[in-house]
Amino acid sequence: MASRSKTHWSLHLLFIFIACSTILPLILVLMVSITDEMTIAANGYSFFPQKISFEAYRYLFMDSMTIIRAYGVTVLITVVGSLVGLALTAMLAYPISRTDFPCKNMLSFFVFFTLLFNGGLVPWYLVFTKFIPLKDTIWSLIIPGLLLNGFYVLIMRTFFAGSIPMAVIESAYIDGAGESKIFWRIVLPLSTPVLATVGLFNTLAYWNDWFNSLVFLSNSKLYSLQYLLNKILLNIQFLAQNSRNNNAAQLMASLPKETVRMAMAIVGIGPIVLAYPFFQKYFVKGLTVGAVKG
Repeated sequence: MASRSKTHWSLHLLFIFIACSTILPLILVLMVSITDEMTIAANGYSFFPQKISFEAYRYLFMDSMTIIRAYGVTVLITVVGSLVGLALTAMLAYPISRTDFPCKNMLSFFVFFTLLFNGGLVPWYLVFTKFIPLKDTIWSLIIPGLLLNGFYVLIMRTFFAGSIPMAVIESAYIDGAGESKIFWRIVLPLSTPVLATVGLFNTLAYWNDWFNSLVFLSNSKLYSLQYLLNKILLNIQFLAQNSRNNNAAQLMASLPKETVRMAMAIVGIGPIVLAYPFFQKYFVKGLTVGAVKG
């Protein structure tokens, strides 16, 4: 009992250390974001800022409607893209996981092939602007490069093949269920862990994406949050490097440059942090869902 107690305490200390190592950097970023810029230049980063300043957030939200609009666009594409992408991934992964599906090998090879080779940036751009006119539309932030990922398809196929017992599917056949009913009513409810995992991957990919906005958008009203924040940072850097006269130099010296980086990280990470507990609930629940009694 004593050795087991020592082992438990060792594990507790290990997990406390790991938790602190992940939380402390976030706290540091938050503290730096509310520190005065001159204090940062003089003393560097600190968990205990000598002078509190919200100038970085004031600068970011100078045009608050632009930030709010970018938030709305990012939330929309994240929700729609994640749900539609998850559904398409499951509907492709399930057939190729079935041993009785005639085109299983051909489709599996096609999915795997897309992981190894691609047409390059220029053909990719031409497809989604000339053949599929998505330029300057909200769909250009949802479909290209994000909606369906071959790696996620293979992950889900492996889960379906190894964790969904054929006895359950055969029982459903005997009871008169068709393929659609089996998929939506039986397979998906038993696949909570992989659905939560792939859903989280999709959510992070959409939330953090800025490249599609750069490539496909010229309409600033459709900019995603990450691209808008990146553009604000580039504007600050450009002004700092191209200040010619003394007045401009003094103005740039007063602008938050280091603290605004941290403020952008806090603004950008906020909602996605709140999504983790939601997915975590399904991770834990999914550990026991779908167990088959012998």
